[in-house]
Amino acid sequence: MKLWVGLGNPGAKYARNRHNIGYMAVDRIAADHGFSPWRAKFQGSLSEGRFGSDKVALLKPETFMNLSGQSVGEAMRFFKLEPQDVTVFQDELDLAPGKVRVKTGGGHAGHNGLRSLHAHLGEGYVRVRLGIGHPGHKDRVSGYVLSDFAKAEQDWLEDLLRGVSDGAGDLAAGDTGRFMNAVALRTTPQRPSGGKPAKPAKTPAPAPPPDERTSLQKLMDRFR
Repeated sequence: MKLWVGLGNPGAKYARNRHNIGYMAVDRIAADHGFSPWRAKFQGSLSEGRFGSDKVALLKPETFMNLSGQSVGEAMRFFKLEPQDVTVFQDELDLAPGKVRVKTGGGHAGHNGLRSLHAHLGEGYVRVRLGIGHPGHKDRVSGYVLSDFAKAEQDWLEDLLRGVSDGAGDLAAGDTGRFMNAVALRTTPQRPSGGKPAKPAKTPAPAPPPDERTSLQKLMDRFR
């Protein structure tokens, strides 16, 4: 069994925030793959389902971001899981908008949700890092992540969430390469096949009509 955690903050006020892209990812997976209705459990919301023989529990901690580890730790103990059985979907400032990377272990880079998870789980869990871009200066980070995605960002956001959902079965099977490929098929513009279109062939000029004059007529015409 695997536990997939979407990080975010509870409540309508935060629903479309950049910080809540983890919530959005697991919501899309649950909706697209026929998971059970969300129910209150483990200081959060839980939905369960399968990808073939792989059972997956989706969890949205509702402890607020900086206490996410409390909820995840409780779920881990209940399901008797190890950190490597946990995959966390998180917003990532250090990736361009729409980019995705999968990583196991490492530091929390100042992310409050990951900081809490480190305290309760250690660092051996898997992270699906969902790029939201950086506002350009560290003093602007808090306001940036706690503001809604702009209208101009909706297209790439939708493509990203579709790609994550498309590849969810591969992620459950442990095939991160195929998962990343599924995301890329949604988020990377497809180049047209072949090179530049061939220029249309020029229409040849019509051949002149045959000269049916006799030799005498030709000679006479030269002196006219």
